[in-house]
Amino acid sequence: MSRAIDLVICGGGVGGCAAALAACRAGLRVVLTEESPWIGGQLTSQAVPPDEHGWIERFGCTASYRRFRDGIRRYYRDHYPLTDAARAHSALNPGNGWVSPLCHEPRVALAVVEAMLAPHAASGRLSILRRHRPVAANAAGNRVRSVTVRSLETAKETTLDAPWFIDATELGDLLPLTGTEFVTGSEARSETGEPSAGATARPANTQAFSVCFVMEHRAGENHLIPRPERYSFWRDYVPRLTPAWPGRLLSWEVPHPRTMEKLRYRFDPTGEDGKAFSGLWTYRRIVDRANFTPGFFPGDVCLVNWPLIDYLEGDLCTADMAERTRLIAEARQMSLCVFHWLQTEAPRPDGGAGWPGLRLRPDLLGSTDGLAQAPYIRESRRIRALYTVTETDVSAEHRPGQTLGERYPDSAGIGYYRIDLHPSVGGDNYIDVPALPFEIPLRALVPRRMENLLAGAKNLGVTHITNGCYRLHPVEWNIGEAAGALTAWCHERKTLPAEAAQRPKAFQDTLRKTGFELHWPDGLRLEDGDPHIHAR
Repeated sequence: MSRAIDLVICGGGVGGCAAALAACRAGLRVVLTEESPWIGGQLTSQAVPPDEHGWIERFGCTASYRRFRDGIRRYYRDHYPLTDAARAHSALNPGNGWVSPLCHEPRVALAVVEAMLAPHAASGRLSILRRHRPVAANAAGNRVRSVTVRSLETAKETTLDAPWFIDATELGDLLPLTGTEFVTGSEARSETGEPSAGATARPANTQAFSVCFVMEHRAGENHLIPRPERYSFWRDYVPRLTPAWPGRLLSWEVPHPRTMEKLRYRFDPTGEDGKAFSGLWTYRRIVDRANFTPGFFPGDVCLVNWPLIDYLEGDLCTADMAERTRLIAEARQMSLCVFHWLQTEAPRPDGGAGWPGLRLRPDLLGSTDGLAQAPYIRESRRIRALYTVTETDVSAEHRPGQTLGERYPDSAGIGYYRIDLHPSVGGDNYIDVPALPFEIPLRALVPRRMENLLAGAKNLGVTHITNGCYRLHPVEWNIGEAAGALTAWCHERKTLPAEAAQRPKAFQDTLRKTGFELHWPDGLRLEDGDPHIHAR
């Protein structure tokens, strides 16, 4: 590109957008690239409403993430015909899904994120290259010189030269291109000292990814899709996991993530009351028609992000681009098979089978097939960082009598979620470990060797195990925003991120002034913060 660039951010997901906000706010000239037509990642193209802790309405995130959350509610109040009761509710939850206090349509999240970035784009400070993927990089010694991105529509390549780079891609794609040292899959217990780690390292043992979809139910109508080509395979598919899955994946019987005992899901588009654990229809419901004037929505809209669509037949991190494309295409077919099963063979509470009135809503996802534009990625390549967060830093079981995780002198933010690992492609069933409210060490964003590249998403210095609690929406936002702020800090002062992390106080003062919370308050009741316990 002809104009000068201070920072290149590859990956326009949750972390990438937050990094761009922070860097542009500090005056940097930024180019943000994104593979999908939509920026926003988990919140938009991947179609997953935010997974958050139970304190989120009061504290526990950055000020800009709170502005995003407030913006979602404001968008509905400004543009949708809400009922008087819904409009007056300070904690409006458009979908009243019981997994989150803010279940919303992906298109609304896109509108809010675009609006937050719009002033910087209008000023010329921010350029967004949608439908662009990084394909090459030039690095010399310990510094990245440039990254080349390719348009997925025209195949034209553009080389982006800059003094600073942030990898906020969903899979840490800049790391191999730039020669930055990284880890994939699960580490050995001998390396990390983690009780939940395995005896040997397995680089291809990552969590399953999923292709989500949204659907509504129109009773008495028939919206049956054609039988997908591989329907028989996925209908009869039995995951090869240890401990064993209780039977076929396409069933309401699953292992309880915490006990491995058999659990039976409930699903009924016509008979769930929306209370916590009432069923899968209301679990991630993103439109509750009761919140809107009668007749505006013909039915509720449910987001499917269930274990039934977890794809276990291949690892994206270690795959080349051709294999990655094949695996994602397979996962998309799998999700269509799950939907067809729901329409035709899924057991109903009344003893029948299937709901032919279920209808995909591609219009809500910006897609043509009714599936999310991009797969929901749970685990990325991870940098070899100045500091790597391990299970004993955050595990409640290994910090008896404590209410907080490790306190870091270089904290750049906070987060909270259980260590929640979905089944992995290497054959591990759920790993679900109680965690404590934790901090994000600045050193975890900084590679051990590369001087001018930072992690800006799930690719920070965590392990396969601790990725399970550092991968959620508000934490990824915080990681990205901290990376953008750190880049601006170092650019202005002509210093390196490693030096800032070693003497963090002045940088932390800047973070506080821009709305970062660096430490949890004392006296937290953990049962109030766990969203699942809280929901009960």
